[in-house]
Amino acid sequence: MNPISENKRIETLDYLRGFALIGILLVNILPLLNVAPAEAGTANWYMSRILDLTVESRFYVIFTFLFGVGFYLFLSRAIEKGNNGYLLFIRRLIFLLAIGFVHQKFHPGEALFLYAIAGFILLPFYKFKPKINLIIALALILPAAFLGGKLLLILPLFLLGLAAGQYKVFQRLAESKSAIRKLHWISFPMAAIGIFIQYHILPEQNVMVIEEGSSSSEMIAMQIYQGAAAFIGLLVALFYVTTLVRAVQHPFIRTLLKPLSAYGQMALTNYLGQTIIVLMAAAFFNLNGMLSPIQTTLLCIGIYIIQMIFSMIWLSFFKMGPMEWIWRMATYWTIPAIRNERYCKQTDKHF
Repeated sequence: MNPISENKRIETLDYLRGFALIGILLVNILPLLNVAPAEAGTANWYMSRILDLTVESRFYVIFTFLFGVGFYLFLSRAIEKGNNGYLLFIRRLIFLLAIGFVHQKFHPGEALFLYAIAGFILLPFYKFKPKINLIIALALILPAAFLGGKLLLILPLFLLGLAAGQYKVFQRLAESKSAIRKLHWISFPMAAIGIFIQYHILPEQNVMVIEEGSSSSEMIAMQIYQGAAAFIGLLVALFYVTTLVRAVQHPFIRTLLKPLSAYGQMALTNYLGQTIIVLMAAAFFNLNGMLSPIQTTLLCIGIYIIQMIFSMIWLSFFKMGPMEWIWRMATYWTIPAIRNERYCKQTDKHF
């Protein structure tokens, strides 16, 4: 199989984006609906533990890493076409900054606003050699995880994604099957050991945030735990990514997970849509502070189904999601074609 060309959409990245969105909602829905900590020993308490060990600080890592990959792909393709890639990407970041600013009014702690700010810092690194970007990323990841958790991890993960793009990891998956398989099997025991360690240092109460009124010893313990969880999240995320990358190389699994690809292809639309659906459900059904972790997980499953069906139907008629279309318009200052060419040809046959 020949390497994927620079101008062809890399579908594996869509699967990964869709997968990342699934985990992000499971975590984001808890503060959005003001879900209270569960009583120790209950089914909801165990569900909180599962979310802490398998979701929290895992899917955010993947989503952030993919931004770095996308940065390289966008800039390199723009420059290849003779465009001013830096100017286009700056416009892209300004739009993301504006969307993130509005979004955080409804969803404090959301990622887009911070991504846009870090994106401006990332721009000069495009000209660095991939080896340099990889070394800087790896050097920053460990201290960033323990000192600042998610916030400080953004730039190192962006750089890691940029380096992966520069090395053309996702364009040359067919050539890298052996290396990915080895990385997958190495990441499995590392992730398992990490989860085991995290389980044994996990405080009795859910500690996704440090609450007001905590004692200094509790705050230090929480800070150590959250730093360890952030670093372990990197190992688990690596296992998740390599597992999914290997899985979608098989035609049957790729077809089976097609809704996930459509979900990821409309990542911006669905990310913002998650917040809209959750807040609307909270308002109409008075869900604020009323649901448990098990109930929010079930609600998330319903949202996934709705959004995946919507994404598949939308992409059968259009080339990109509605927010992606607006983002592209803000980037290029033109009105891009949005109708799916296959749909147009089929429609034309009836006239």
